[in-house]
Amino acid sequence: MKQFAFLLFATPALAAECPMAPDHSSTLDALISQVQTAPDEGTASEISNQLWEYWADAPDETAQEILNRGMRKRAAWDLLGAREDFDALISYCPEYAEGYNQRAFVNFLRQDYEVALPDLERAIELSPRHIGALSGRALSLVGLGREAEAQDALAAALELNPWLPERSLYKPPEPIPQTGDDI
Repeated sequence: MKQFAFLLFATPALAAECPMAPDHSSTLDALISQVQTAPDEGTASEISNQLWEYWADAPDETAQEILNRGMRKRAAWDLLGAREDFDALISYCPEYAEGYNQRAFVNFLRQDYEVALPDLERAIELSPRHIGALSGRALSLVGLGREAEAQDALAAALELNPWLPERSLYKPPEPIPQTGDDI
């Protein structure tokens, strides 16, 4: 408990103690390639679960403990407690994308989409192919009524994983009608 209290009030100096997140980029790239060519939704779901295992692989044991605790609180709908844990994780490991993604998810669940967006942007900046953050960004934009931006964000997420459950929200752009002059 003392360790948690210490981390909850972590200072920027503590962030220097957090190691870099493990580099799973080649494995993630392979899994993304697999999900793009998955023959069915069940196979795609299994691959997506594997992706989450790598995204949720925290930089060290301390960060993993905070992440897991926050995710347990979120699952139990203790959203304020979860947000406190993710705040602590971000203070401790400011270069770890999943801390931002999880805090954004908590804010999304609270329907605080405007607050979720900067965390999603930071998660995407740190991990540009983070499908969860990309789809979360699209859903947050939908929640804000920013439909055109949401469609662009959803298209980017679907390029990486065409099996996303959110795919039903995607509306392909209308083809530009051709006139007689175009022939």
